[in-house]
Amino acid sequence: MSFQPTPFPTSNAPEQVAFDRRELGVILGLYGRMVAAGEWRDYGMSFLKDVAIFSVFRRTAEHPIYRIEKRPKLRGRQGLYSVIGMDGQVLKRGHDLRNVLRVLERKLIRAVD
Repeated sequence: MSFQPTPFPTSNAPEQVAFDRRELGVILGLYGRMVAAGEWRDYGMSFLKDVAIFSVFRRTAEHPIYRIEKRPKLRGRQGLYSVIGMDGQVLKRGHDLRNVLRVLERKLIRAVD
């Protein structure tokens, strides 16, 4: 009769991807400026197994106008961060969050009459 050891119990809880404090500071800084400009009104965050998403809404009860995503699996390829428009088109992708978010800051620049 052979003896089979009992395997050590492991946690099967999936790990989540999340934004760290520095990343949230950059995102919420832009969010505050856009709210002050009257462009954005609400946001939502989702932390999934392979992606963290910061969704921006013009009104609470509609689809997000922009999604800021962090995908660690793309770190070595296209870039860790991306900004995706309402239609699903990738507006900008890269390794530096501040540079990626510049595509959204253009909305703050307006001509003064």
